[in-house]
Amino acid sequence: MKVHVATFGCSANQASAEVMMATIRNLGHELVSEKHADVVVLNTCTVKYSTEQKILHKIKELGEKGIEVVVAGCMPEVQLDDIIRNNPDAHILGVNSISRIGEVLNSIAIPGISSKNTSRQALHVFSHEPEGFINVPRFRFNSNIHICQLSQGCNNACSYCIVRFVRGSLRSFDPDPIIEDIRQGVAEGCREIWLTSQDNAQYGMDIDLRLPELLKRICDIPGDFKVRVGMMNPFSVLPILEELLDAFEHNKIYKLVHLPIQSASNDVLKRMNRFHSIEEANRMINSFRDRFDDITLFTDIIVGFPGEKDVDFMKTVEWVKDYRPEKVNISRYTPRPHTKALEYRTLDSRIVAQRSNELHDVCEQVQITVRKNMMGWKGRVFVSKEAKVKGLMARTSSYKPVVIPDSNAIPGSFYEVEIFDATPGYFLGRVIT
Repeated sequence: MKVHVATFGCSANQASAEVMMATIRNLGHELVSEKHADVVVLNTCTVKYSTEQKILHKIKELGEKGIEVVVAGCMPEVQLDDIIRNNPDAHILGVNSISRIGEVLNSIAIPGISSKNTSRQALHVFSHEPEGFINVPRFRFNSNIHICQLSQGCNNACSYCIVRFVRGSLRSFDPDPIIEDIRQGVAEGCREIWLTSQDNAQYGMDIDLRLPELLKRICDIPGDFKVRVGMMNPFSVLPILEELLDAFEHNKIYKLVHLPIQSASNDVLKRMNRFHSIEEANRMINSFRDRFDDITLFTDIIVGFPGEKDVDFMKTVEWVKDYRPEKVNISRYTPRPHTKALEYRTLDSRIVAQRSNELHDVCEQVQITVRKNMMGWKGRVFVSKEAKVKGLMARTSSYKPVVIPDSNAIPGSFYEVEIFDATPGYFLGRVIT
């Protein structure tokens, strides 16, 4: 069969797609674009309402065209009724069941193509425990990047978050298979390792090993590669802060910390059930900056959370000006099914939009200052892939993006570069060695 895999959402979903695509190819099927597909696998995300609606429309549209649809990822776990309402013939693959994509494809009957099952009954496959996430073949989106998922699930209860209902409580994967998974990725030529989960700093809370120790073991793997530690919630970082700082000293680890504050107002954080104060988050950021001069800060902010007053929003605006994060993922709050915040009264959408636009403008001004400070910088970068614009995408040791235009540099290699210009989204550099 001709199969297309469309992926939405986080890097964990991207890793799952790579596993499913490898399985699909190994079974003898062909990976194609959507317009040539007999079967479309939608690897879904349900974090945002807008993404959910886009996916539901796609599920319905494909069904109306007579194309077989497999809905995988997060949505089947909490929105199965919505999926079936839009396409009763859709096949379902639960979020823990990526290794069973073959079962679903074997159940599909395509005219003119042999199948084990000639009926048109949709197959629903769910697994309670995660299966087949590490030490399995991959068909990578980028041959230089290996994505390793450390765990499945989360033990926290943020009042707006639907993902914990999707992926369940924390289940950390054993460290030895993780090390072997990364070792194999390096052996296959990957020079950038992404560590992903729903909250990397929670890793090991349910087993006898925490994230800093795992990072040290990863850095002991032979080879010239860099490690990107994904998102860590402040309340999960706090108990391991000093050990984490020590682990980040290793030159294989990108000096990047992705620490979502969500709001700079303690009143809003309390309603969000975030289990940290803004003062505690600030202390963590300051600790990283005191230890590492070139640390890059990413954060996430939800604008317009129920009960957010003007004074609360202004605290967040002033926080961005003071702490100058290099990247801010801004989300306009939308209610999600099953969550506690669904009971709260939402703000006027016009107020939410206005605050979102204002915060975007503030973030842009902050980034202009950061870009000016980088002019003339010289240092080692890792070239990871072709850039969306003309040239190659590279990363500094603190994960700042540098596009090298018109270069003979080779993806998967390290080079010395000089930054000579910048755009709103990235720096421009030239190879000097």
